[in-house]
Amino acid sequence: MTIELRLATPADTAALADLGRRAVTAKFAHLYKPEDFATFLGQAHSEEKVGKEIADPGMRVAVLEDAGVLIAFCKLVLKSTLPAEFSDARAPLELKQLYTDPVRIGGGLGSRLMNWALDEARTVGADEIQLTVYSENPEAQRFYHRYGFAKIADIEFWVGNHCDPEFLFALPLRPEGHGLAAAEQV
Repeated sequence: MTIELRLATPADTAALADLGRRAVTAKFAHLYKPEDFATFLGQAHSEEKVGKEIADPGMRVAVLEDAGVLIAFCKLVLKSTLPAEFSDARAPLELKQLYTDPVRIGGGLGSRLMNWALDEARTVGADEIQLTVYSENPEAQRFYHRYGFAKIADIEFWVGNHCDPEFLFALPLRPEGHGLAAAEQV
């Protein structure tokens, strides 16, 4: 069976919330006090929050599905909520939570979602894609660098009462070519 890429629907809410919690827990839970991590999971990966994101006309949520099971997803905020003072972009889009099922990492799912994100950004007229990445996550940083993303600022990300150092990455987009060529090389 082929892995299907599609936009999320309300019926995906519980599975998306579960996949988000599992992906974040596998990668980052060991870094935080249990109460801080629980607060973060409740804020960022609850079914209520995911349901609102799927319904939000200012967002696009893409999922990859294999035999009826969600195995990866990516969220785009059509008007970036990240700090504007670090970029000259006039219409930046924010990529957030590009997550893969922990047992499926390394199979090209992230690349497929990134290619979708680049296409979607151009379709909506974004002139830049912005994202944040944990400063101690070199694997994710390498992944984004392959697409031409570069660090433009140091910022903070809060997990409960714990402050993480994060990097703000950006990829300027031109109407044709930039970013797409990098995506094709992956």
